[in-house]
Amino acid sequence: MMKLVVLLMLGILLSSTMSAQSEKQAAKYASFIADFQKECRDAGIVGASFIFLSDGRIAAEEHFGVMQAGKNEPVTRDTIYHWASNTKPFTGIAIMQLRDRGLLKLDDPVTKYLPELRKVHNPYGSMDEITIRQLMTHSAGFRNPTWPWDKGEPWEPFEPTEYSQLVAMLPFTEILFKPGSKFSYSNPGIIFLGRIIEKLSGEDYEVYVDKNILRPLGMFHTYFDATPPHLLKFRPHSYYIENPKRTEARFDANTGITVSNSGLNSPLSDMVKYLNFLLGVSGPPAAGGQKDLTRYDTVLKRSSLEEMWKAQLPTTVDANGNSGFTTDIGLIFFIDRKLAPRHIGHGGDQNGFISYLDLDPDKGEASIIVFNTNVIAPEGKPSVYDKFRRAVTKLF
Repeated sequence: MMKLVVLLMLGILLSSTMSAQSEKQAAKYASFIADFQKECRDAGIVGASFIFLSDGRIAAEEHFGVMQAGKNEPVTRDTIYHWASNTKPFTGIAIMQLRDRGLLKLDDPVTKYLPELRKVHNPYGSMDEITIRQLMTHSAGFRNPTWPWDKGEPWEPFEPTEYSQLVAMLPFTEILFKPGSKFSYSNPGIIFLGRIIEKLSGEDYEVYVDKNILRPLGMFHTYFDATPPHLLKFRPHSYYIENPKRTEARFDANTGITVSNSGLNSPLSDMVKYLNFLLGVSGPPAAGGQKDLTRYDTVLKRSSLEEMWKAQLPTTVDANGNSGFTTDIGLIFFIDRKLAPRHIGHGGDQNGFISYLDLDPDKGEASIIVFNTNVIAPEGKPSVYDKFRRAVTKLF
């Protein structure tokens, strides 16, 4: 009898403790959402969304503003944002799939698959020494932008539309540092990964990713580049704000042959499925939210995904060029060991859209914050997105 009473008392105490923790976390979400709304209004952001996941469930969610300035159509969970460089992890996952199928090795020379890269000038040695792994860690020595120039003229293509255009620039391309010696963010490097995927799969990059990642995860409203007509009603416009003028970016821009680098478009309802795959949870409350590390093996083995989260090189700059949010680069993914042993993230910034994804796989938590407005901070002043990102990471 005494043992039963003790067990009951322990159960009540545990329940009370869990309830207090839940209330504390709910208060943190509420405080963040209030600040999120205020900062968006003060900055003039047109539309933005936020979701926080915990063990497969949406623990907090908020949407601010509208799809298009001057029109009363609110952004929602079904709004299809452009994710820019948050495309890169999908490219990395595809490369790991091909590795697991025995079609490549991460330390293979890139020229084994793309011999045209031998045209690049490499003052540090042979182009045959640059590896797939170095492309995945942004340490191959290629420049940052796809185009080596940009005057911002309206007649200029948004990005190169054909791979032959990039190949034509190869003899005028130089490796900027000893490959493998340091991190230096490079968009062309990811384009080359996309090209390898096409070569080995025999399919366009978009088709391969759709068949091998998007569809298996149930991301049926996710696509690359131009929006299909039946989804146009979910596609927001995007904007730049600077001093304090607001200008509209190109609507529904096509990223051309840089699609593997930045072409992803997706609603939050689909991105939640992607984050749950990264976290290794079974899904929404209907499925119980139980841990299930084998369910997603048809997309990528858990061990291969976690291999992508192992630090490869130190870096202080994340995918959006911000400092103070990362300590290392893994295979495509960024790692911030100041926050947690494995706080993983990636960002995106293109054509007026800004996005951040963060996750802690050990806690089973993840967040998304995305904007259809790029507020450009004056030189030397912190970005409003710095505030958002710091506030989001405090929720973990």
